[in-house]
Amino acid sequence: MASIENPASQTSGATDYMKKIRAFTVVPALPEPIQPLRDLAYNLWWCWNSDAFDLFRRLDMDLWEEVYHNPVRLLGAVKQARLEQVANDESYLAQMNRVLATYYAYRNAETWCEQNVADLKGHTIAYFSAEFGLHECLPIYSGGLGILAGDHLKSASDLGLPLVAVGLLYRQGYFRQRLTHDGWQQEEYPNYDFYQMPVIFERDQNGQPRRFSLNIMGRPVAVQIWRIQVGRVPLYLLDTDLPENHHDDRKITAQLYGGDRTNRIHQEILLGIGGVCALEMMGIKPSVYHMNEGHSAFLGIERVRMLMSQDKLSFDEAIQSVKASTVFTTHTPVPAGIDTFPPALVSEKLGGYLRSAGIDLKQFLRLGQDGPHSPFSMAVLALSLSSSANGVSKMHGGISRKMWSNIFPGVPVDEVPIGHVTNGIHTRTWLSLDMAQLFERYLGPRWHANPLNHEIWNRVDDIPDAELWRTHERRRERLVVIARKRLSAQLRRAGAAPSQIRAADEVFDPGALTIGFARRFAPYKRGTLLLRDPDRLIKILTNHDRPVQIVFAGKAHPHDDKGKELIKQIVDFSRRPEVRRHMVMLEDYDMNLARYMVSGVDIWLNTPLIPFEASGTSGMKVLANGGINLSVLDGWWPEAYDGENGWAVGDGTVYADRDYQDWVESQALYELLEKELAPMYYDRGPDGLPRRWIEKMKMSMKTCCPVFNTNRMVADYTRKYYVPTAKSSARVSADEHAVARRLAAWNSDIGGKWQQVAIEHVEADAQDEIRVGAELEVRARIRLGEIPTENVYVEIYHGPRGVNGELVETHVETMACTEQLGDGRFAFTGTMKCELSGQHGFAVRVRPHHDDEITRFQTGLIVWG
Repeated sequence: MASIENPASQTSGATDYMKKIRAFTVVPALPEPIQPLRDLAYNLWWCWNSDAFDLFRRLDMDLWEEVYHNPVRLLGAVKQARLEQVANDESYLAQMNRVLATYYAYRNAETWCEQNVADLKGHTIAYFSAEFGLHECLPIYSGGLGILAGDHLKSASDLGLPLVAVGLLYRQGYFRQRLTHDGWQQEEYPNYDFYQMPVIFERDQNGQPRRFSLNIMGRPVAVQIWRIQVGRVPLYLLDTDLPENHHDDRKITAQLYGGDRTNRIHQEILLGIGGVCALEMMGIKPSVYHMNEGHSAFLGIERVRMLMSQDKLSFDEAIQSVKASTVFTTHTPVPAGIDTFPPALVSEKLGGYLRSAGIDLKQFLRLGQDGPHSPFSMAVLALSLSSSANGVSKMHGGISRKMWSNIFPGVPVDEVPIGHVTNGIHTRTWLSLDMAQLFERYLGPRWHANPLNHEIWNRVDDIPDAELWRTHERRRERLVVIARKRLSAQLRRAGAAPSQIRAADEVFDPGALTIGFARRFAPYKRGTLLLRDPDRLIKILTNHDRPVQIVFAGKAHPHDDKGKELIKQIVDFSRRPEVRRHMVMLEDYDMNLARYMVSGVDIWLNTPLIPFEASGTSGMKVLANGGINLSVLDGWWPEAYDGENGWAVGDGTVYADRDYQDWVESQALYELLEKELAPMYYDRGPDGLPRRWIEKMKMSMKTCCPVFNTNRMVADYTRKYYVPTAKSSARVSADEHAVARRLAAWNSDIGGKWQQVAIEHVEADAQDEIRVGAELEVRARIRLGEIPTENVYVEIYHGPRGVNGELVETHVETMACTEQLGDGRFAFTGTMKCELSGQHGFAVRVRPHHDDEITRFQTGLIVWG
């Protein structure tokens, strides 16, 4: 079976004969009994179902590894004789039918969402992200953000959320990492063949591939829509690498985070504006738009344009409707991590688009600026066009409130409207087959069927220590095999001497305490913290009775020479004669290598500089596999660590001197390794089992696995953000956007009158001291001018005073209007209860209020007194 596409060259420098070539697609000729394998290959459900995974592997184990676990390539490469053989193999067909029965049952089962979230019935959530890490055969991700997005989709499928996703399909993906002989990172960008991946054209009702045109760079750019099916969830990916496009336009979707700033803004225009156009073209009308980081924030302005054009709303009215239906997740704890563009570049790229939509350029630019001369920030734009925002851990939520407090002038930091949903991982994606089989025996064959049942994890205590340990040992042994194999291959590619390549077969001891460190190599992640005292580290690694070994992996950003230098330091150190059997740096870290590492290490090491790790999820992936975390108290770890389920490096204190911080925490790390971890690991009973270590493994599983997973995370998003936003969206858009129109008119009216508001006098019961639990009455005289009392909230903001005089653990009490004093003045009275002893403080404030308001501080107006 073949489909003929438009004749065209694949490169701009093609010869004449290449321009005459007519391309067509050849698909596998599967015998009738195994035809269902093709449909199964195109639904990523197989990648988190071990039986389905094994079904493909069983066709040809060597070829399965060669095609990098890509079932589409596998089916096209398996010899026809082998396909005919399995089509007549009763055992294989029986396994296939079991997998298909599980697959159909999964697709047709009543879901958690259907059972528990009636408020989402009839609604659709659109989830936008610049990258998605779904599987190693789809290299359209760079790291944690993409892996989190991929796991989000898998759990949305498991829970049955009505969710669609939107991203970009990158021809060269993220770079392949190669390490030179001297340990320096080099980048390779292979061209990927989408026809050999579990990706398909999205087609219209006539069977034609869906395409549309988007005006970028002042000319129309053709955009192709592809689809990846992730269980129940469709992921739509946009692609501009089409023959009819200009060479520069084809490069827009060439590389993830590739190119210069101009290419980056083109990508974000395509993702945001193009993503909304794609959904509109397919007739998908979401009630909720979720922006995973600010890369897709232009989606808000496209929605404004559509509302102005189709529903005849004004700009301000459209803004209200967009805000009511939008959620924004920020993943960055520092402003430097946010995409920003010069206003002139934004004007150049979007000026014509805005003019044609009747949108004032300056008015639009203000949505993305936190000051009159600041660059245009995608995060600020996202915050301006969202009613809900969140960080990705409890700690990061607090950091985000501080970081973006200037966008909400007059609002105390603790009331800045940014919450948090702590990240998680999709457990079944990252769980080793060996451990999954152990869970089926002791947690129950359907341990994953009710993903939010925390009680199931208490059954970990029922797993015999010996079985748990032997299972974990098998995974460590497998990691050692893979580390040797990959190290040998990378040395061969780097041109190492034959003796060095042979020595790779001797690295690591399958029984030694094994530590893993794998993440992006950025300076703040401090990948070389362990190397601060080389002599002490060597003694720890080479201890005769208690040896330790460490496997490193991770990429530095192509433009981050400091990150590359950290990798080089590790490579250089690992090549010392006394160290080379105890430490390796493996190149080209991806999901495949990650699975071996997180399922094979005993300890997962995490050493970021506090507070620069927004959440981190790599340490979560070891939990169900029996690994234990050793981490500084940053990101998700402060929420998880209880003193018994892992180890904390330091006590969370942040010192002004960075060098001293490194020294303190490196010393704490050495102390833990020497006096706690290694002795516990090697403390064996007569049966050879490290009983105390196994107890800690089980404690880690029981306390962390039920919480730090994407099923819980997506359920949190559903309850805290998706359901309220769906309701808000429906309310604001009902009756031809009547609420949006009222709010826009009210915002304009209240803004014009707000200068009349003043707090003229505040008094409280005159007491120097009051008893704990007593109530203090506060009275205020407020001038409102022409503003009715029902359009304001007068509030007491109070709480204990901190060491610097700031209020902490604050509370807000609403004051009531008790008297009309004339001339636009009113008396308000309220009480506050003092629950704690010590020094307290309070202030009175006035803020606008409307019964239809989307958020408390949506007007940006507030008066304190």
